[in-house]
Amino acid sequence: MAKKSAAIDIGRTTDDERPALKAAFLQDPHALREPKENNLEIAIGHEVRAFRKKLGITVTDLATATGISLGMLSKIENGNISPSLTTLQSLSRALGVPVTAFFRRYEEPRNAVFVKAGEGVELERRGTRAGHQYNLLGHIDNNTAGVVVEPYLITLTADSDTFPAFQHEGMEFLYMLEGEVVYRHGDRLFTMQPGDSLFFDADARHGPEELVKLPIRYLSIISYPQTRGGM
Repeated sequence: MAKKSAAIDIGRTTDDERPALKAAFLQDPHALREPKENNLEIAIGHEVRAFRKKLGITVTDLATATGISLGMLSKIENGNISPSLTTLQSLSRALGVPVTAFFRRYEEPRNAVFVKAGEGVELERRGTRAGHQYNLLGHIDNNTAGVVVEPYLITLTADSDTFPAFQHEGMEFLYMLEGEVVYRHGDRLFTMQPGDSLFFDADARHGPEELVKLPIRYLSIISYPQTRGGM
């Protein structure tokens, strides 16, 4: 059975809806972490918790297997203490991973991609044959966020045709730059003009329904879960 699409007009939320909307934004985008050297304990704790949950065992189970107290394990997982090498060896044996695995997140590089105007990589994607031009503006694989984000600049011209709907995993965000298009998401149609945006579950069928005013240019940002070791 096809999923029904739903959309929220953020600019028209009621007083009753606003607290729930605000609760969704729990991360402070302006907050700064401690300097990296103070984050080693946090990185180790994150990995210990992640490996433990992957095995489906509780903190009590891990304490029994390692001989480490519950209080100590709690401090380690929360990044409040720097565990000794002996403690890390005990954890590595119990969790079935090498000691170096606990430092993975701390050692991973944080990458950035800069693309000059007009220098995005032009790709062939489903829809290219219908005259849709896709320029990939950046890509970072194996990142620390756990998601892959693909930002595209999409251009539709007089040579473009409307195209059967797309459907793929993840979320997608559109931002109109030029022209006018009627865009379909599931069973709903949205007339998009410069400055308009649309954020949606990409698992529903979606795509340009009617090319109203050409040329049309919009940003499409697709995000989906990252699979370690390659996509």
